[in-house]
Amino acid sequence: MIGDTVETKQCQLKDPMDLFNSGQAVKICAPMVRYSKLAFRTLVRKYSCDLCYTPMIVAADFVRSAKARDSEFTTNKVGDHPLIVQFAAKEAQVLCDAARIVCPFADGIDLNCGCPQRWAMAEGYGACLINKPELVRDMVRHVRNQIDNPRFSISIKIRIHEDLKRTVDLCQKAEATGVSWITVHGRSVEERHQPVHYDAIKIIKQSLSLPVVANGDIKTLKDAENVHHLTGADGIMVARGLLANPAMFAGYEETPLKCIQDWVDIALEHGTPFTCFHHHLMYMMERITSKQEKKVFNVLSSTSAVLDYLNDHYGV
Repeated sequence: MIGDTVETKQCQLKDPMDLFNSGQAVKICAPMVRYSKLAFRTLVRKYSCDLCYTPMIVAADFVRSAKARDSEFTTNKVGDHPLIVQFAAKEAQVLCDAARIVCPFADGIDLNCGCPQRWAMAEGYGACLINKPELVRDMVRHVRNQIDNPRFSISIKIRIHEDLKRTVDLCQKAEATGVSWITVHGRSVEERHQPVHYDAIKIIKQSLSLPVVANGDIKTLKDAENVHHLTGADGIMVARGLLANPAMFAGYEETPLKCIQDWVDIALEHGTPFTCFHHHLMYMMERITSKQEKKVFNVLSSTSAVLDYLNDHYGV
């Protein structure tokens, strides 16, 4: 559902490249399955997040099915910008068709070339695309040629190869085709919890003239500043760190009670399903609740029970 924007098409669209031209490291909320939806994006934007991504959407389903469009993509006219819609795709025209659908409502699209999940790789999506630079180039070129709006960005999000020369080659080919920026998760497809190769992100940044965003294991504003300093990246993308503390970019060490109150208000206003509403609170309260409190809070099974608990224990 694209809110009332379907009727009016009067979104307050922005040029995401203005952020990268500001001279400050751009603070970005990553695409997260189930979590980086409109309500959560609204919350992190209140706490100094500059740019938000939607969860990854399979472009072929999105193009084919109105039901998929309604369930996968929700935005609003005013506050949810700049917004990047992330797609999983493996065919240039399908990606173009998906881009054309969201173009009136979003500020750019991102091609997922980094998802390491088996299902995505088996379907030809995600991280397997880092081994197909010509296909990535073709998809970027098609979108560039078919979307009239020059302010509409097209970016890619990648993982690195064991042989970094291959990653640099992929990025340079994408740059030559007109990609707006590249987000680098500093791990290979096989790596899950190993240390992030920030040195690799630095080399990639030095090999390109377009903006590079660093991603991986950034949990605090201090981490973000350190990674910016280590890599020279133009932006910092955060996933789990923002789930645990949506106020992270505003400099809070842990989720403040005001942020929890804001989440309750926003989630109720957006009609967020209970499971999602509750899961976000479980993440946000991880650092501020005892083991015993978690045992009680994590098994609550209704919105009213959660609201009563927050009121009784935190005055929220």
